[in-house]
Amino acid sequence: MSISVDDAVAVDVTIDDHEMHVRIRDGRTISASLERFPRLARASVEDRAEWRLIGSGEGIHWNRLDEDVSIAELLQLR
Repeated sequence: MSISVDDAVAVDVTIDDHEMHVRIRDGRTISASLERFPRLARASVEDRAEWRLIGSGEGIHWNRLDEDVSIAELLQLR
């Protein structure tokens, strides 16, 4: 089952040493390798933890890292 961009609204983000995991509104999770996001891959655990949702969940922003990731971008990586 594919996730449409219109339905993919983020509600939570977790990051481990290798991947970013974004839980979307319907309960599913999108995961992506940090290799695709060099700033996040190089960032400290503390900096990775300082994120906020933007655009009503259409994206994620890390202020300390000046990094934005859109949910649409994550879906295109799949």
